Amino acid sequence: MFEKEYDVIVVGGGHAGAEAAAASANMGSRTLLITMNLQTIGQMSCNPAMGGIAKGQIVREIDALGGYSGIVTDRSAIQFKMLNKSKGPAMWSPRAQNDRMRFAEEWRKMLEETPNVDFYQEMVSGLLVEGDKVVGVRTSLGIDVRSRAVVLTNGTFLNGLIHIGEKQFGGGRAGEKAATGITEQLVDFGFDSGRMKTGTPPRVDGRSLDYSKMIVQPGDEYPEKFSYLDTVVLNEQRDCYMTHTSKMVHDLLREGFDRSPMFNGRIKSIGPRYCPSIEDKIHRFADKDAHQIFVEPEGWHTVEVYVNGFSTSLPEDIQFKALSSVKGFENVKFFRPGYAIEYDYFPPTQLKHTLETKLVKNLYFAGQINGTTGYEEAASQGLMAGINAHLKISEREPFILKRDEAYIGVLIDDLITKGTEEPYRMFTSRAEYRTLLRQDNADLRLTPRSHELGLASEERLKRMEEKQKKSNEFINFFKKTSFAPDEINPILKSVDSALVKQSDKLFKVFSRPRVTMEHMLTLESVSSFVSENELKNEVLEQAEIQVKYAGYIEKEKTNADKLHRLENVKIPDNFDYTKLKSLSFEAREKLEAIRPVTISQASRISGVSPSDISVLLVFLGR
Repeated sequence: MFEKEYDVIVVGGGHAGAEAAAASANMGSRTLLITMNLQTIGQMSCNPAMGGIAKGQIVREIDALGGYSGIVTDRSAIQFKMLNKSKGPAMWSPRAQNDRMRFAEEWRKMLEETPNVDFYQEMVSGLLVEGDKVVGVRTSLGIDVRSRAVVLTNGTFLNGLIHIGEKQFGGGRAGEKAATGITEQLVDFGFDSGRMKTGTPPRVDGRSLDYSKMIVQPGDEYPEKFSYLDTVVLNEQRDCYMTHTSKMVHDLLREGFDRSPMFNGRIKSIGPRYCPSIEDKIHRFADKDAHQIFVEPEGWHTVEVYVNGFSTSLPEDIQFKALSSVKGFENVKFFRPGYAIEYDYFPPTQLKHTLETKLVKNLYFAGQINGTTGYEEAASQGLMAGINAHLKISEREPFILKRDEAYIGVLIDDLITKGTEEPYRMFTSRAEYRTLLRQDNADLRLTPRSHELGLASEERLKRMEEKQKKSNEFINFFKKTSFAPDEINPILKSVDSALVKQSDKLFKVFSRPRVTMEHMLTLESVSSFVSENELKNEVLEQAEIQVKYAGYIEKEKTNADKLHRLENVKIPDNFDYTKLKSLSFEAREKLEAIRPVTISQASRISGVSPSDISVLLVFLGR
């Protein structure tokens, strides 16, 4: 039934598994994607949206690295918004509402069009391990399939348990069975495992809602897109809506608290702090009489609606009673109730920065198995695991992104060095170099590196180089071109900025906070340069950010360079921390468990103090 031996087997067909399979196959590995249901490849298990705060940056990075998530998102989008536009560009985050069915269809289609990818539908119940190396997988039918590397992307399926009120039943997602066998085998190998929880809201019939009582939430007037390739920009969008809960709704929800698995002890694991259930919100924020509810259509040609902000595991009768009391939902009809799900995960401190496990060689973990939450976080890990699995079996150097190179680098470094005891979600605040890691420059940061790997195409590289060349030329134009006071002062006066008395370079006046590209384009010299060189909006945006934030960008680059010096101080593989009595007990314990590769990585481990780092530096002869 199968090739004698695959290069890479990917277990699971969610966002992590799909990106892992695409990456390893596009780099030349014969890849087998095994999933329990081929109809749910790339399934949006929760909200029908991609991107958002920091997550949008990750999707852009995946795209720049040659992944598929950005392309699939653009092809299935029904609305686009750039969030945080009122703040600085480091905070701008793209987000798209998607057609759930088209999203999964596009993923399946793109994978089927990818050479080197084979598919098989069955549950993987165990791993084939010889010595300390994985050599394949065993399916529930007892079929052994051999490979040189395995990537596990099991999502919420490992011993998944679904809760609705006092009812509970096994499952990895509504209507789909849980996966068994893998956790138990990994624990036998010596892995630590834990349990986490996530939840999802009810899905309802949009025909039963009264949108006239809600606040319309349209997309951007001039929508952008995620992929740096020639995907189509939306020319038609679907509106979302917003409404609110009320004190009465909260009182109705409280009636079911005694039957809530969250409050009666049935659920013992920790859920995502930044995406709490509605019962958790009214319990933790008892002083608030209302919470926002976002009403999101599930696609172009369906009446199904996602009730964002109403995630719950309360009994279905309580869910219905409370939601019927929300403005606009008075006559609501349920498609299915919300539920919570508990599942196994493996603390990610047991991984290397390549996402290969420390205990079993050539075995990689990606996605929720590592304790993360979110499609984007999962997809980025899948991409990196797929890349590194291929590189490892090809005996090539690993591909590791630093914290100043990508949000993906921040995500993986956080997981490996700090671990997580609750579902990890990316935020811009987690990145100390967020001015460098903007959504607008992901292609400039990562396309050259991806091209070196053989992932990013020549077309991608040429587009990136053209954008960079034109942006630099435009910035140099501002540095070389002078203005006359009489042509620039009307602009300065309109934005209440100090007037000038003598000529100077355009760069200097453009650097002022309230002077925008729109103002600059009213100048004859600027508008002529733009039209003569046929500059696109992405070039104008890049030039404006580079001019306005030059000082901040330079400062972050300097700080990053300082960090890189510590990255160069390697710690020997067999280093014995127990012999260093000057280290704190906690530091010895953490360093021994995590085994950091560099001093820089060691400095980011929770519980390792600056004085501990000084001790290490002295001992290592620095």
